[in-house]
Amino acid sequence: MFNERDDSGYREAAPGILQKTLVFGDKTLMVEFVLARGSVLPPHAHPYEQTGYLLAGHIRLRIGSQEFDARAGDSWCIPINVEHGAQAVEDAVALEVFSPVREEYLPSRGVE
Repeated sequence: MFNERDDSGYREAAPGILQKTLVFGDKTLMVEFVLARGSVLPPHAHPYEQTGYLLAGHIRLRIGSQEFDARAGDSWCIPINVEHGAQAVEDAVALEVFSPVREEYLPSRGVE
């Protein structure tokens, strides 16, 4: 499966945070998150393993009881059902992969 760059298809995940599913398979799903400075992803947990990579910017991540100031080039892994959240210290872009596939993140049209 391939997906060409397209500036459409973003949805608001939380105030100031846009998300777009880029590509998915049977077991993984990759999502781009665009975070505006000052935006907050409230603490939450889910039954998905989540690995991430910060492409640009600066975010403050909390995973369980640990906090981390992530900057471009940093990465992380969030285990299943561990509470986590984030705050954008400056505008940022992150790529995250979820396993298993999050059905609610699948686009209404298939990615070809």
